[in-house]
Amino acid sequence: MLANELFENTLKKFNIGFWELGSLIPSDSWSTAFIDNLGYNADKLVQTTDYFIEHLVHPEDADFFDKNYQNYRTNNLSFRQNLRIKNIQNDYLNFICYTVEESLLNIKTDTKLIFFQPLGIDVFGDEDVDFRYQEAVMMSSTGSWFVDFQKKKSYWDAETKKILGYATDYEPSLKDSWKYYYKDDLQLASNLFLSCSTTGKPFSTEIRMNTSDDNVLWIRCVGKPVFNNSKVIIGLKGIIQNIDESKRRELTLQKSMNIIASQNNRLFNFAHIVSHNLRSHSSNLSLLVQLIESIDDPKEKIELVDEVKTISKNLSTTIEHLNEIVTIHTNKKQKRKNVSLKRTLELVLSSIRHIITSGNAEVTYDFKSYPNVRFIPAYMESILLNLVTNAIKYKHPDRDAKIHLHSGIDDEGKAYLKVTDNGQGIDMKKFGNEIFGMYKTFHTNTDAVGIGLFITKNQIESQNGTISVTSTLGQGATFIINFH
Repeated sequence: MLANELFENTLKKFNIGFWELGSLIPSDSWSTAFIDNLGYNADKLVQTTDYFIEHLVHPEDADFFDKNYQNYRTNNLSFRQNLRIKNIQNDYLNFICYTVEESLLNIKTDTKLIFFQPLGIDVFGDEDVDFRYQEAVMMSSTGSWFVDFQKKKSYWDAETKKILGYATDYEPSLKDSWKYYYKDDLQLASNLFLSCSTTGKPFSTEIRMNTSDDNVLWIRCVGKPVFNNSKVIIGLKGIIQNIDESKRRELTLQKSMNIIASQNNRLFNFAHIVSHNLRSHSSNLSLLVQLIESIDDPKEKIELVDEVKTISKNLSTTIEHLNEIVTIHTNKKQKRKNVSLKRTLELVLSSIRHIITSGNAEVTYDFKSYPNVRFIPAYMESILLNLVTNAIKYKHPDRDAKIHLHSGIDDEGKAYLKVTDNGQGIDMKKFGNEIFGMYKTFHTNTDAVGIGLFITKNQIESQNGTISVTSTLGQGATFIINFH
């Protein structure tokens, strides 16, 4: 029985109806205010839960209310939901339905209570509170869901269906629940739900879900277990929120930060070359000049002049490398063209025919799935030339070089080019973070300079593409170019 006079007066003042749940079904008691708000005659109204759900509650709200009601009665799980109830004129009225635990007032009662508050009534005097509550739910795109292990059914409220683009009469499938999640996030969803349902560990995650029209949305999903009186998990419940716009802005920002980090890395390389390599060359020249000035023997002076020539040549090479990198980023807005991968590769192979023949190398390709790419032609020629010649130069000593080039479209609709060889491979644990660095070498070849892959990476990134590598030492490597 109610034992709070203030609360009883509040109910009367604002015509808030309620149910007082009995110990046995159907021994629930419906308040006069609840019946009056709907315009019915108490003597002629069938006051049972089954009748209420089947005849008075809007069909779209019935399953969710039934589930909430049963869980509250048997498992003491409080709830709050919007509910449409048919009045005597066959019109649906909007209510906020909530249990005693969800009330904003301190209520003392010996029994379980469910309140039915008409929308537009606020027990604290603000007549727009429920309107604002409903608007807040819609504006924040937050919906509720419930999974019943006993009935093996899944329930979504109207907002969840709206977020995922399903009709209000759509019934979610528990058996085919995998189809609601983006393929790359399916394992994450499976792990979270399995952990929650077996260990009771709640979760909160950001995950991609599929809409009814095959679009992909970023969703914040929160879930927790539902226990019965024996502390056995009998289901899961939670909320989802549409965070697609903010998440995509976050990913765009992260991408920009990655680009900035890459640019900073290039600046660091430049600073290193300027401060170390150039200074080393200039210091050596300065020392040699001092030595030449201090030596009187003409023969010794001539020998030192030869050293000057060597240092001068190295200095010139370093400056050429720096100039080439600067040129790439200065000209990155050059007009792109439709570049034929096949014709470009044939041009490259023709220019290094003697290298291929002398090394007994074999080059094959398959560009059927993606034959052309929007790119700067000179850059594409340079990229293919560098990757193919590297594969031949660093071939495995026990076998002839075999290089295969393949282009296509991945599952996300992005174009790619893969260059695979059977050469020496690269120790990824040791050199994985340095492969595309300037003046980084990974083999013992005396002619290895360590500038080619750095230039290749800069050319690709100047066109908003990316390059990565996978390799097994002694087996070969695969360079993967993703085009923008």
